[in-house]
Amino acid sequence: MASYFQPLLLALTTIYHAIACCLEDRNPPPGKLIDIGNYKLHLYEKNLHHKVEGSPTIILEHSLGGIEGYFLIDELAKIGRVCIYDRAGFGWSDISPHARTTENIVMELDTLLRFSGIEPPYILVGDSFGSYNVRLYAHRFPQKVVGMVLTDGLHESGMLKMPFGLQALKYFFASGFVMSLFGASLGIIRVFKILGIFELLKPGLRKFPQYVRQYAIRSFCRPKHWLTMAQEILNLDASSQQVMLANNFGNLAIVSIKANSFFQPSLWTNFIPLASANQLRETMHQELMLLSTNCTQIQAHNSGHFIWIDEPEMIVTAVGMVLEKIERM
Repeated sequence: MASYFQPLLLALTTIYHAIACCLEDRNPPPGKLIDIGNYKLHLYEKNLHHKVEGSPTIILEHSLGGIEGYFLIDELAKIGRVCIYDRAGFGWSDISPHARTTENIVMELDTLLRFSGIEPPYILVGDSFGSYNVRLYAHRFPQKVVGMVLTDGLHESGMLKMPFGLQALKYFFASGFVMSLFGASLGIIRVFKILGIFELLKPGLRKFPQYVRQYAIRSFCRPKHWLTMAQEILNLDASSQQVMLANNFGNLAIVSIKANSFFQPSLWTNFIPLASANQLRETMHQELMLLSTNCTQIQAHNSGHFIWIDEPEMIVTAVGMVLEKIERM
C-alpha cells in the first residue's frame, strides 16, 4: 500500500520546495545550520559544565516526526555535553533528497557530526523510531559508540509481523499526516498553536517553559514536517529490514526504557487495537533485551509511549545509568 502514496508524496515535495523558496523564517534557530551536501541540518548543543577530555557526548535521535530533544536538552546538559538535531524535514532542517529510511538517516547523522566537529565517543539516545537509527549507527560505527538508551524502542521482529489491525492503524496515521500537511499549508495548525490546542491535547507539555514548547510546536506548523512524517512511517518496513543487521552489540552498555502502555487508556483508545499494540510492545521489549549482555530494562510506570513528555526524568536517569556502566567496564 505504501507504493500508492509515493507519487503523491513526490509531487508534494516538489510543490513544497517551490513554496519554501518564497518564505522567510522569522524564528532564528537556537543552534547552527550545517551544510551536509546541498542541504542543511540544524544542530543544537549544550553543556552546563566543562567537558572532561574523552568523556562521551550524548546524541539524541528523535522519535518518528519528533522534536522532543528540546524538552530534554537542559536536564541532559547537567550530565554532560549533549547534542540534539532536527532530522531532515523537521524543525529548522531542510528536506533531504534521500528516502526517509534508517540507512539514509544514519549516514546524514554521521556526516552532520563529522562536519560539526563533534568528536566521539557518543552515548546515543533513541526515542521510539529513533531506536532503529541509533542501533544501526552503533552497528555501522562501533568504534564511536560507548552506550545507548532506547526509549520505548521498536524491534523489527514485531514491526514486520504486525497484525492487520495495527497495519491499518499505521496507514490511518499516514493518511492523517498527509491531511495535516494541507492543514499546515492553509495555516490551520498555526491557529491551533495560537489557541493552545497542543497543550490541550497533551497537558504534560505545560510542565516545560513556553520558549521550549515553541521550539517544538513550531515544526508542526510547517508542511515539510507532516510530509516527512508520512515518508518516515511509509518507509518503516524498509527501515525495519535495514536494522536487522544491528542485533549483536556484545557487552555494549544499554538501558531500555519500557512505557506502561503504548497509549494511556482513555475514551478514544477504545477505538484502536490498544491491547494488540501492547502485546506487540511486550514482544519487542523482550527482543531488545537480547541486543547486549549488558542491557538493563527500567519501567516508566506513569508513561504512555511518549515518555519524553510523561516522565522525561526517566531518560535522564537512563543516561546516568549508562555512564555508570561505562565507568565500571
